[in-house]
Amino acid sequence: MKRLVLASALLGASMSASAVAPGGPGCGWGNLLFEGQSGLPMHLLATLVNGSISGNATFGMTTGTNGCDTSGSLTYSGKSLLSMNGVLEEVAHDVAMGEGEALTALSVAMGVPAEDRSHFSNVMHQNFAVIFPSEDVTAEQVLASIESVMKSDEKLSKYSV
Repeated sequence: MKRLVLASALLGASMSASAVAPGGPGCGWGNLLFEGQSGLPMHLLATLVNGSISGNATFGMTTGTNGCDTSGSLTYSGKSLLSMNGVLEEVAHDVAMGEGEALTALSVAMGVPAEDRSHFSNVMHQNFAVIFPSEDVTAEQVLASIESVMKSDEKLSKYSV
């Protein structure tokens, strides 16, 4: 169960575009303090300084100071959680059955409220062959198919990206 909760949170995060470098690659005092450093600990420290400790990156993005520039496009270069080992298979199994924890976690990640999750499950089940057209379908293809199916459904279209 813990794995599915984590999967739901990460799936949601991976489906919504998050910036590789919000405000630009040199934005905030954390980047100034740890300039030239590398590795996860330094990135985490810079993030803490930029966000939770002083909020200076937010201020910098708003005012165009602190090395921040918001004129560029946000990008995301991560992979979907569905592409992690076993998650796509769990979702496929639950979609085929029309119910299950992975399908519920997917509906939560897609922003479907509790009152429409049963409908979401039914629609996904009815469109299994569209969502999973072959055994070697990729996570990106599955997500694109799910979004397409949601857009074509009157009730779910308001939740599609």
